[in-house]
Formats: sequence, structure tokens, C-alpha cells
Amino acid sequence: MTKTAQRRTVAEVPVLPMQAPPPARDRKRRILADQARAYGFLLGGLVCFALFSWYPAIRAVVIAFQKYTPGSDPEWVGTANFTRVFADPEFTAAWRNTLTFTVLALLIGFAIPFVLALVLNELRHAKAFFRVVVYLPVMIPPVVSALLWKWFYDPGAGLANEALRFLHLPTSNWSNGADTALISLVIVATWANMGGTVLIYLAALQSIPGELYEAAELDGANLLQRIRHVTIPQTRFVILMLMLLQIIATMQVFTEPFVITGGGPENATVTVLYLIYKYAFLYNDFGGACALSVLLLALLGAFSAVYLRLTRTGGEDA
Repeated sequence: MTKTAQRRTVAEVPVLPMQAPPPARDRKRRILADQARAYGFLLGGLVCFALFSWYPAIRAVVIAFQKYTPGSDPEWVGTANFTRVFADPEFTAAWRNTLTFTVLALLIGFAIPFVLALVLNELRHAKAFFRVVVYLPVMIPPVVSALLWKWFYDPGAGLANEALRFLHLPTSNWSNGADTALISLVIVATWANMGGTVLIYLAALQSIPGELYEAAELDGANLLQRIRHVTIPQTRFVILMLMLLQIIATMQVFTEPFVITGGGPENATVTVLYLIYKYAFLYNDFGGACALSVLLLALLGAFSAVYLRLTRTGGEDA
């Protein structure tokens, strides 16, 4: 190609005019519009929290110091609601049952999701199927799940005792016995709620670098040693947070005692939240119910603060 042809080719290429940047006023207007939309979405969430979470909590604190009955004017009574609640014989039983339930749930239900996550993480086939199977109980409505277990625990024709009879083992009263009712409810709560915990553990396990396990194997570490020195330290934060969330959740157990046992037998499964329900909707004593709610809130808030402080200190020292 000659130089003349090259000049013609270059000359034939259209030159696009350069676009000037938008004025500063338009840019500011666009930024303000984006921020307004963002704050508008945020405002919707804040309004929902204010109406359905913060306001009821503040209102409960106020009613805890009032004699309140729907349809009548509230009357300030100071700490009389707290005094009456402390004198209730069910108060001690409710706190004892709640704390026992929490401890049993930690002993029985805290390690099971972690073990299941370890097993699912090691599977090579049908991972998706087993994840669905583990998570399936979470998708069942809590009341439906409790009703199924109530039939399962029936001392007469329930599936649990039928299985024991088939194995020629002694039967049990399960949720109808004062000695076995609480542990029966712990089993129900563990089965119904462990699916989400298993998936969280599984996600944490899959984020651990494989090089750490390879190095441990080269050092001669067996399976238990790899779990102790690699898996648990790498998932320590998740374990501590899930333990805190489980303690808070089990301290507020209500569905299982309400549906399966009704607080019985002999108040063996009356929990703090179930006692709050009784004060509000059976005794029509909303002041006492709110006083109990405030006590539970104060205990959980203080425990959470101390727990987070201790775990944060432990993490910094490590």
C-alpha cells in the first residue's frame, strides 16, 4: 500500500466528537438522588423495626411498672409487679426448667450439628440430597413439628414406644412423665432447629484452606487431631457465635412446652416464656407478664455482654 493510499485511509476514518463531562450540578443532583433512594429503603426497615420491635419492647418496660388491663386506664404501681412475680411459686420452677433446658440443649444439641457438618463435608456423593434431608425439619412449621412429636411420644400408640416394644425394651412415658418430659422436649427442639446450624457449620468448614489439612497429614496427624488442631481453631468464631445464639434461643423456648406438654406434668416443663404467656392470656395480668419479660431481657442482655467480653478477650490473647 502506497503512502498516498494510507493517507486516504486515515482520512476516511470518522473522528467522534469528545463528549464533555456532565456539569457539576448534574453530578451532585444524581448523587443526591441515589442517596435519597438508599435512605428511603433504609427508612422502611427502620420504621418496621420501630413499630414491631422497639416500640413493643419500650412499651413492655413501661407496663412492667403499671397495673394494666386492656380497656382500662393504666395505674402506676412501682415495683409491685416484680414483687408479686417473685412470690409466685411457679417463678422458681420456670427459671429452673428454663436453665435446665438450656444446659441439656447445649450438652445434647450443640455437638450434633457440628458432627453432622463434618460428615457432610467429607461426603463425595449425594451431598445435595443429604443437605436437603438435614435441613428438612427447619422447613416444617414449628407447631406442626411439635404436634408430630406429640403423637410420636404418645405412651400408648406412639411410634417411640412401638419401636421400643419391637426391640423388646422397656417403654417410657416420654413427655407425659415428670422425669422425662424436659429431655423429651430438648430432643424435639434439637431435631427441629439443627438444620440451619449444620449448613452454617458446613459453610465454615468449606472455607478452611486445604493446605492446612495437607500439612497436618504430613506431620502425621490423625482424624481427631486434625479436627482438634485445624478444624476447631479455624471455626472458633462461628462456634462461639452459634453457642451464644443457641443459649439465647433456648432461654426463650415456648412452642414445645405449649403444644406438647402444656407446661406439665406437675409444672415440669413450665418455662419463663410459657409463664409470661400464662400471666398475660390466662391470668389477664399484663403487668406481671411484662415484669417477667423485663427480667428475661435483663438476664440475656447481661449474659450476652459478659459472654462477648470473655470470648473477645480470649481471642485477643490467642
